[in-house]
Amino acid sequence: MSEMIKKAIFPVAGLGTRFLPATKALPKEMMPIVDKPMIQYGIEEALACHIKQFIVVTGKQKRAIEDHFDCAFELEEKLRKSGKKRLLEEIKKLNEINIAYIRQGYPLGLGHAILCTKPFVKDEAFAVILSDDIIAPEDTLLKDMMKLYKKVAAPILALQRVPKSEIHRYGVIDGIEEEPGVFRIKKLVEKPEPEEAPSDLAIIGRYILTPDIFEILEKSEPGKGDEIQLTDALNKLLRKRPVYGYVLKGNRYDAGDKFGYLKATV
Repeated sequence: MSEMIKKAIFPVAGLGTRFLPATKALPKEMMPIVDKPMIQYGIEEALACHIKQFIVVTGKQKRAIEDHFDCAFELEEKLRKSGKKRLLEEIKKLNEINIAYIRQGYPLGLGHAILCTKPFVKDEAFAVILSDDIIAPEDTLLKDMMKLYKKVAAPILALQRVPKSEIHRYGVIDGIEEEPGVFRIKKLVEKPEPEEAPSDLAIIGRYILTPDIFEILEKSEPGKGDEIQLTDALNKLLRKRPVYGYVLKGNRYDAGDKFGYLKATV
Protein backbone atom coordinates (compact mmCIF):
# COMPACT_ATOMS: atom_id res chain seq x y z
CA MET A 1 0.00 0.00 0.00
CA SER A 2 1.24 3.49 -0.83
CA GLU A 3 2.28 5.93 1.86
CA MET A 4 -0.06 8.64 3.05
CA ILE A 5 0.21 12.08 1.47
CA LYS A 6 1.56 14.33 4.23
CA LYS A 7 2.71 17.45 2.35
CA ALA A 8 0.93 19.95 0.11
CA ILE A 9 2.65 22.55 -2.07
CA PHE A 10 1.06 25.91 -2.81
CA PRO A 11 2.79 27.74 -5.70
CA VAL A 12 1.84 31.43 -5.21
CA ALA A 13 4.76 33.35 -6.74
CA GLY A 14 2.83 34.60 -9.82
CA LEU A 15 2.22 38.31 -10.37
CA GLY A 16 -1.58 38.09 -10.69
CA THR A 17 -1.62 40.47 -13.66
CA ARG A 18 -5.25 39.62 -14.58
CA PHE A 19 -6.37 41.41 -11.40
CA LEU A 20 -4.30 44.58 -11.69
CA PRO A 21 -4.42 47.17 -10.22
CA ALA A 22 -5.87 45.28 -7.20
CA THR A 23 -2.84 42.95 -7.13
CA LYS A 24 -0.19 45.67 -7.38
CA ALA A 25 0.40 45.44 -3.60
CA LEU A 26 -2.02 42.64 -2.56
CA PRO A 27 -1.16 39.05 -3.53
CA LYS A 28 -3.88 37.54 -5.72
CA GLU A 29 -4.05 34.59 -3.32
CA MET A 30 -5.07 36.98 -0.53
CA MET A 31 -8.06 38.38 -2.41
CA PRO A 32 -11.12 37.51 -0.32
CA ILE A 33 -13.93 35.23 -1.34
CA VAL A 34 -16.56 36.40 1.13
CA ASP A 35 -14.60 36.38 4.43
CA LYS A 36 -11.53 34.25 3.60
CA PRO A 37 -8.63 34.73 1.20
CA MET A 38 -8.39 32.28 -1.71
CA ILE A 39 -5.38 30.45 -0.28
CA GLN A 40 -7.16 29.67 2.98
CA TYR A 41 -9.83 27.66 1.13
CA GLY A 42 -7.07 25.48 -0.35
CA ILE A 43 -5.33 25.06 3.02
CA GLU A 44 -8.62 24.04 4.67
CA GLU A 45 -9.30 21.59 1.83
CA ALA A 46 -5.93 19.91 2.49
CA LEU A 47 -6.45 19.90 6.28
CA ALA A 48 -9.77 18.09 5.72
CA CYS A 49 -7.70 15.37 3.98
CA HIS A 50 -5.40 15.09 7.05
CA ILE A 51 -2.49 16.82 5.30
CA LYS A 52 -0.60 18.69 8.01
CA GLN A 53 2.57 20.05 6.34
CA PHE A 54 2.45 22.91 3.85
CA ILE A 55 5.10 24.41 1.58
CA VAL A 56 4.19 27.80 0.12
CA VAL A 57 6.34 28.90 -2.83
CA THR A 58 6.28 32.70 -2.75
CA GLY A 59 7.80 35.64 -4.59
CA LYS A 60 8.24 39.34 -4.05
CA GLN A 61 5.39 41.28 -2.41
CA LYS A 62 3.83 38.13 -0.94
CA ARG A 63 4.50 38.91 2.73
CA ALA A 64 0.76 39.34 3.35
CA ILE A 65 0.38 35.55 3.01
CA GLU A 66 2.95 34.94 5.77
CA ASP A 67 1.32 37.59 7.97
CA HIS A 68 -2.12 36.01 7.50
CA PHE A 69 -0.93 32.67 8.92
CA ASP A 70 1.12 34.28 11.69
CA CYS A 71 0.23 35.27 15.25
CA ALA A 72 -1.60 38.62 15.57
CA PHE A 73 -1.18 39.30 19.29
CA GLU A 74 -2.88 42.72 19.43
CA LEU A 75 -5.89 41.52 17.43
CA GLU A 76 -6.22 38.38 19.56
CA GLU A 77 -6.10 40.45 22.76
CA LYS A 78 -8.77 42.81 21.47
CA LEU A 79 -11.06 39.91 20.49
CA ARG A 80 -10.47 38.25 23.88
CA LYS A 81 -11.31 41.42 25.84
CA SER A 82 -14.44 42.06 23.79
CA GLY A 83 -15.68 38.48 24.30
CA LYS A 84 -15.65 37.54 20.61
CA LYS A 85 -14.73 33.93 21.28
CA ARG A 86 -15.76 32.46 17.92
CA LEU A 87 -13.70 34.99 15.95
CA LEU A 88 -10.76 34.52 18.33
CA GLU A 89 -10.83 30.75 17.73
CA GLU A 90 -10.94 31.31 13.95
CA ILE A 91 -7.90 33.59 14.09
CA LYS A 92 -5.90 31.34 16.44
CA LYS A 93 -6.43 28.30 14.19
CA LEU A 94 -4.44 30.06 11.47
CA ASN A 95 -1.39 30.32 13.78
CA GLU A 96 -1.34 26.57 14.37
CA ILE A 97 -0.87 25.52 10.73
CA ASN A 98 2.59 24.14 9.96
CA ILE A 99 3.79 26.17 6.94
CA ALA A 100 7.26 26.53 5.40
CA TYR A 101 7.92 29.34 2.92
CA ILE A 102 10.29 29.15 -0.04
CA ARG A 103 11.13 32.02 -2.39
CA GLN A 104 11.00 31.35 -6.13
CA GLY A 105 13.65 33.85 -7.18
CA TYR A 106 12.69 33.97 -10.86
CA PRO A 107 9.21 33.58 -12.41
CA LEU A 108 10.08 30.44 -14.38
CA GLY A 109 6.73 28.69 -14.24
CA LEU A 110 4.85 26.03 -12.30
CA GLY A 111 7.41 23.31 -12.99
CA HIS A 112 10.19 25.47 -11.55
CA ALA A 113 8.07 26.40 -8.50
CA ILE A 114 7.59 22.70 -7.73
CA LEU A 115 11.30 22.01 -8.26
CA CYS A 116 12.10 24.66 -5.62
CA THR A 117 10.45 22.42 -2.99
CA LYS A 118 12.68 19.38 -3.57
CA PRO A 119 14.83 19.86 -0.41
CA PHE A 120 11.67 19.92 1.73
CA VAL A 121 9.67 17.17 0.00
CA LYS A 122 12.65 14.78 -0.38
CA ASP A 123 11.44 11.28 -1.34
CA GLU A 124 7.72 11.52 -0.52
CA ALA A 125 4.69 11.76 -2.76
CA PHE A 126 2.97 15.11 -2.32
CA ALA A 127 -0.07 17.17 -3.30
CA VAL A 128 0.01 20.40 -5.32
CA ILE A 129 -2.85 22.86 -4.86
CA LEU A 130 -3.33 25.90 -7.09
CA SER A 131 -5.23 28.22 -4.80
CA ASP A 132 -7.05 30.19 -7.51
CA ASP A 133 -8.88 26.97 -8.45
CA ILE A 134 -11.62 27.01 -5.83
CA ILE A 135 -13.25 23.62 -5.26
CA ALA A 136 -16.64 23.69 -3.56
CA PRO A 137 -16.11 22.94 0.18
CA GLU A 138 -18.60 20.04 0.10
CA ASP A 139 -16.70 18.34 -2.75
CA THR A 140 -14.24 15.51 -2.06
CA LEU A 141 -11.92 15.86 -5.09
CA LEU A 142 -8.58 15.81 -3.26
CA LYS A 143 -9.77 13.09 -0.87
CA ASP A 144 -10.87 10.94 -3.84
CA MET A 145 -7.53 11.52 -5.58
CA MET A 146 -5.70 10.38 -2.44
CA LYS A 147 -7.81 7.20 -2.34
CA LEU A 148 -6.92 6.51 -5.96
CA TYR A 149 -3.23 7.14 -5.22
CA LYS A 150 -3.33 4.51 -2.46
CA LYS A 151 -4.67 2.06 -5.04
CA VAL A 152 -2.38 2.80 -8.03
CA ALA A 153 0.74 4.35 -6.39
CA ALA A 154 1.13 6.70 -9.36
CA PRO A 155 0.79 10.44 -10.08
CA ILE A 156 -2.80 11.67 -10.28
CA LEU A 157 -3.97 14.81 -12.12
CA ALA A 158 -7.38 16.38 -11.48
CA LEU A 159 -9.43 16.75 -14.67
CA GLN A 160 -12.56 18.61 -15.68
CA ARG A 161 -14.52 18.52 -18.92
CA VAL A 162 -14.46 21.99 -20.47
CA PRO A 163 -16.08 23.46 -23.60
CA LYS A 164 -13.92 23.38 -26.74
CA SER A 165 -14.05 27.18 -26.83
CA GLU A 166 -12.10 27.29 -23.55
CA ILE A 167 -9.72 24.39 -24.15
CA HIS A 168 -6.86 26.65 -25.29
CA ARG A 169 -6.50 27.92 -21.70
CA TYR A 170 -5.58 24.51 -20.25
CA GLY A 171 -3.30 21.53 -20.40
CA VAL A 172 -5.36 18.73 -22.01
CA ILE A 173 -5.02 14.95 -21.82
CA ASP A 174 -5.32 12.09 -24.25
CA GLY A 175 -6.13 8.96 -22.31
CA ILE A 176 -8.00 5.68 -21.87
CA GLU A 177 -10.85 5.45 -19.35
CA GLU A 178 -10.01 2.47 -17.13
CA GLU A 179 -12.99 2.90 -14.82
CA PRO A 180 -15.68 5.61 -14.59
CA GLY A 181 -13.96 8.96 -14.16
CA VAL A 182 -10.42 7.46 -14.03
CA PHE A 183 -8.15 7.80 -17.09
CA ARG A 184 -4.75 6.26 -17.81
CA ILE A 185 -3.04 9.18 -19.52
CA LYS A 186 -1.22 8.62 -22.83
CA LYS A 187 -0.23 12.21 -23.62
CA LEU A 188 -0.63 15.80 -22.38
CA VAL A 189 -0.86 18.88 -24.61
CA GLU A 190 -0.30 22.36 -23.16
CA LYS A 191 -2.90 24.95 -24.25
CA PRO A 192 -3.84 23.45 -27.64
CA GLU A 193 -5.99 25.17 -30.23
CA PRO A 194 -9.54 23.68 -30.18
CA GLU A 195 -9.04 21.73 -33.41
CA GLU A 196 -5.80 20.20 -32.06
CA ALA A 197 -7.10 19.23 -28.61
CA PRO A 198 -7.02 15.44 -28.08
CA SER A 199 -10.07 15.57 -25.75
CA ASP A 200 -12.24 17.92 -23.70
CA LEU A 201 -10.53 16.81 -20.46
CA ALA A 202 -8.54 19.72 -19.02
CA ILE A 203 -6.02 19.54 -16.17
CA ILE A 204 -7.11 21.66 -13.21
CA GLY A 205 -5.29 22.83 -10.10
CA ARG A 206 -4.99 19.66 -8.02
CA TYR A 207 -2.17 17.16 -8.42
CA ILE A 208 -0.68 14.25 -6.54
CA LEU A 209 2.92 13.87 -7.69
CA THR A 210 5.71 11.44 -6.93
CA PRO A 211 9.31 12.49 -6.15
CA ASP A 212 10.67 11.15 -9.47
CA ILE A 213 9.23 14.30 -11.08
CA PHE A 214 12.10 16.32 -9.57
CA GLU A 215 14.83 14.62 -11.61
CA ILE A 216 12.89 15.36 -14.81
CA LEU A 217 12.25 18.99 -13.82
CA GLU A 218 15.95 19.48 -13.10
CA LYS A 219 16.75 18.51 -16.69
CA SER A 220 13.83 20.38 -18.28
CA GLU A 221 14.38 23.19 -20.76
CA PRO A 222 11.99 26.17 -20.80
CA GLY A 223 8.90 25.53 -22.95
CA LYS A 224 5.86 27.69 -23.74
CA GLY A 225 6.14 31.20 -22.33
CA ASP A 226 9.86 30.56 -21.71
CA GLU A 227 8.86 28.74 -18.52
CA ILE A 228 9.62 25.27 -17.15
CA GLN A 229 6.31 23.60 -17.85
CA LEU A 230 5.01 20.89 -15.52
CA THR A 231 3.07 19.46 -18.49
CA ASP A 232 6.32 18.83 -20.40
CA ALA A 233 7.85 17.06 -17.38
CA LEU A 234 4.74 14.90 -16.92
CA ASN A 235 4.88 13.88 -20.59
CA LYS A 236 8.40 12.57 -19.97
CA LEU A 237 7.35 10.88 -16.73
CA LEU A 238 4.48 8.95 -18.32
CA ARG A 239 6.96 7.28 -20.69
CA LYS A 240 8.50 5.69 -17.60
CA ARG A 241 5.47 4.97 -15.42
CA PRO A 242 1.66 5.20 -15.41
CA VAL A 243 0.07 8.62 -14.80
CA TYR A 244 -3.66 8.87 -14.09
CA GLY A 245 -6.34 11.51 -14.37
CA TYR A 246 -9.35 11.78 -12.07
CA VAL A 247 -12.42 13.66 -13.30
CA LEU A 248 -13.98 16.21 -10.94
CA LYS A 249 -17.58 15.33 -10.10
CA GLY A 250 -18.48 18.56 -8.28
CA ASN A 251 -18.02 22.28 -8.83
CA ARG A 252 -14.87 24.29 -9.49
CA TYR A 253 -14.46 28.03 -9.85
CA ASP A 254 -11.52 29.56 -11.69
CA ALA A 255 -10.95 32.47 -9.34
CA GLY A 256 -7.87 33.45 -11.33
CA ASP A 257 -10.35 34.79 -13.89
CA LYS A 258 -12.51 37.84 -13.08
CA PHE A 259 -15.81 36.19 -14.00
CA GLY A 260 -14.87 32.98 -12.18
CA TYR A 261 -13.88 35.02 -9.13
CA LEU A 262 -17.33 36.67 -9.10
CA LYS A 263 -19.06 33.27 -9.47
CA ALA A 264 -17.00 31.83 -6.59
CA THR A 265 -17.92 34.80 -4.40
CA VAL A 266 -21.63 34.47 -5.17
